[in-house]
Amino acid sequence: MRSRMASLLPKVAIILSSLVFLFSPSQSAVFSVDLGSESLKVAVVNLKPGQIPISVAINEMSKRKSPALVSFHDGDRLLGEEAAGLVARYPQKVYSQARELIGKPYDFAKRFLDSMYLPFEVKEDSRGAASFVVDDNGAEYSPEELVAMILSHAVSLAEFHSKVPIKDAVITVPPYFGQAERRGLVQAAQLAGINVLSLINEHSGAALQYGIDKDFSNESRHVIFYDMGSSSTYAALVYFSAYKGKEYGKTVSVNQFQVKDVRWNPELGGQNMELRLVEYFANEFNAQVGDGIDVRRFPKAMAKLKKQVKRTKEILSANTAAPISVESLHGDVDFRSTITREKFEELCEDIWEKSLIPVKEVLEHSGLSMEQIYAVELIGGATRVPKLQAKLQEFLGRKELDRHLDADEAIVLGAALHAANLSDGIKLNRKLGMIDGSLYGFVVELNGPDLLKDESSKQLLVPRMKKLPSKMFRSINHNKDFEVSLAYESEHHLPTGVTSPEIAQYQISGLTDANEKYSSRNLSSPIKANIHFSLSRSGILSLDRADAVIEITEWVEVPRKNLTVENSTISSNTSDESGARNSSEESNESVQTDSGGISKTSNISAEEQAAAEPATERKLKKRTFRVPLKIVEKITGPGMSLSKDILDEAKRKLQALDKKDAERKRTAELKNNLEGYIYTTKEKIETLEEFEKVSTSEERQSFVEKLDQVQDWLYTDGEDANATEFQERLDQLKTVGDPIFFRLKELTARPAAVEYAHKYIDELKQIIQEWKANKSWLPKERVDEVINDAEKLKNWLDEKEVEQKNTSGFSKPAFTSEEVYLKVLDLQNKVASINRIQKPKPKIQKPIKNETESSEQNTDNSNSTSSDDSSSSDHSADNSEGPRDETVDEQLHDEL
Repeated sequence: MRSRMASLLPKVAIILSSLVFLFSPSQSAVFSVDLGSESLKVAVVNLKPGQIPISVAINEMSKRKSPALVSFHDGDRLLGEEAAGLVARYPQKVYSQARELIGKPYDFAKRFLDSMYLPFEVKEDSRGAASFVVDDNGAEYSPEELVAMILSHAVSLAEFHSKVPIKDAVITVPPYFGQAERRGLVQAAQLAGINVLSLINEHSGAALQYGIDKDFSNESRHVIFYDMGSSSTYAALVYFSAYKGKEYGKTVSVNQFQVKDVRWNPELGGQNMELRLVEYFANEFNAQVGDGIDVRRFPKAMAKLKKQVKRTKEILSANTAAPISVESLHGDVDFRSTITREKFEELCEDIWEKSLIPVKEVLEHSGLSMEQIYAVELIGGATRVPKLQAKLQEFLGRKELDRHLDADEAIVLGAALHAANLSDGIKLNRKLGMIDGSLYGFVVELNGPDLLKDESSKQLLVPRMKKLPSKMFRSINHNKDFEVSLAYESEHHLPTGVTSPEIAQYQISGLTDANEKYSSRNLSSPIKANIHFSLSRSGILSLDRADAVIEITEWVEVPRKNLTVENSTISSNTSDESGARNSSEESNESVQTDSGGISKTSNISAEEQAAAEPATERKLKKRTFRVPLKIVEKITGPGMSLSKDILDEAKRKLQALDKKDAERKRTAELKNNLEGYIYTTKEKIETLEEFEKVSTSEERQSFVEKLDQVQDWLYTDGEDANATEFQERLDQLKTVGDPIFFRLKELTARPAAVEYAHKYIDELKQIIQEWKANKSWLPKERVDEVINDAEKLKNWLDEKEVEQKNTSGFSKPAFTSEEVYLKVLDLQNKVASINRIQKPKPKIQKPIKNETESSEQNTDNSNSTSSDDSSSSDHSADNSEGPRDETVDEQLHDEL
């Protein structure tokens, strides 16, 4: 751990130097969430003074990684570490893998959960997706709702870490996530109250963290990021380079990276290795017990076994053999065994070969050789397995693998950099341009009356690896309402669990009405529909708007241009109009009328002719109308987003759970406070001799009886008490205890305060002597006031000390330490105020001049001032007076 932290220090230092504070800390705090299938990590960007700008938040167990778990038990909802504590006892009530089930059909979800030995009760919802039944009352939650609960836990971790409210976040997604998963995750985040700045692909987060502290101006490089996590594996080819840009008028080098290709296996990860061990040890236990027992049929036993297997696998990464020990695995039978690394590697033999496929595919499709790859960076927890590293080394032909990034935290820290870059309140000094692409290709298909089914009706809209974000546009000549379908480009390249390539259907209406309204007009071209699509920064494809475009040519009255009076001729006007006559029959009639009028007045003057002409003329003009079309989205099946009604109901349920959680935590905190007060108070009464000096034996006995009564209540009726009841009993005890503890505190605090006061009074005498010797300019009345106040303080202390000696230790003190310190502080403030009085400057007497000289000098000065003012005024008004401007500039420069 120490070595890992040491390796991170240079990167953290660079990140620290790359941030500039623009607005207030509360406005500039953002966070990132690396949401995995089994765990989550949170990084916070907060420019609050005294805090590291980018740091990983820790949970209540001081861990930098939290379980992505939700549990419902005894009417309470538990999240993270609290839920993890129940896995072995109540495996059916601790929900995991929720992220993997967003947008998945029920059948896939059921098979997936069974393969993981997760005994959750699920049912098919109205969308055809899986819904989790969490209690006997039939309460159900969708995968989006469970993920929302996990993300709300991430928010609480971020806010506790930063000490300010935070809502803006970037959330990571694995590259294989399709449209349904991405939309569902955004909805889950919204339910959790998060404003999603962007989803970011995991490989882009890692690339940001890799490139932020490097310079690519002299050398571009290809880097492969190989990530094997808990549930998936991918390899991403990223090209790092630099380009010349302008900044504040200067040419600077700006780093950038472009994701060239990503290949993955969404069903291969560290948990596959663990499942091999689970199967191996389950068979071994079944053989030991006999009697046809199969431990796989018992969820609690499998939960215990899986928990210990995870530890065994971690031990094998550093040792050649590892033990496993499970107390009362099943039927009070303990299970103990060992396994060698060699046996483990044999069990996972096919996994090692599969793990190389993403790297092979990236290299094959890129056309690059291994010599052209600068580095292969390993991230993800499963890459720590020695056999996997050995297979990669063998395939890559390298003696050592690149592990410059923290395998666990590189992605979340890179995502935090992205969040900082997208935030309005934070600016990165060190820039790193990011170009990621869509991991799936998409096609658009048009359907409707009179639309011919040909090659043009189904087109590639988004090629694979198209830049994010992007906008697309399609136009069709059509005059009736129609449908638009979006689908994945290839039926053989679909997200996990998706059986149909279709993503969404949109009903476009309003085109038929527009055609009926405008078809009788003089159309210059057929009516067409323009359809606008966008591919968001999060990789979500949508149809944004559609317009009907109508182009009409019609005669319009326009103001006639003024004729030039000088040397204008009728023939020129006539020729202009004769050119217009050829356009249409309507214009011929108009021109003939206009030209006849002109011929009758051919002998009059040009001025009279201009006055006689009409004020307007008719011209052919092309007009374009854009009519917004109505769009109704249709998404069916498990990929459907939650409807507005379902979202509103989900928000209500989650808010009720949040309120209940807050009350439960407050109750637990107050119960702990009450319990702690009882134990510490009893201990002080029994062990501190000074307690007898400030309380009578009757007081102590009565107090102990009250403590015992509350303690008995605490472990009987108090087990089901609420926060208010715990607070009331604590207040009752403090009503008795606070006066005693106050006297106990004053037993030592008061003499210390008196000693401090006498010491300061003695020091003050020395200060006053120095004033009189070295600061004769100080006002005498101010010095005398301090002397009098010091004497009053001394007399007050003497009186109060005598009074305290005559006061019982069981009674209210005659004076308190706080009173002493306040009086001393008041005296210190007066002394400090006098010390700030500066020595007055000596007065300089001007030489006496005779009246005549003085008068002449004043006149000269007056003239000089007037001249300068005039010069300055002229300079402000007119910058063309060069000599005068130069003189003024020099004077101002000299003054500065």
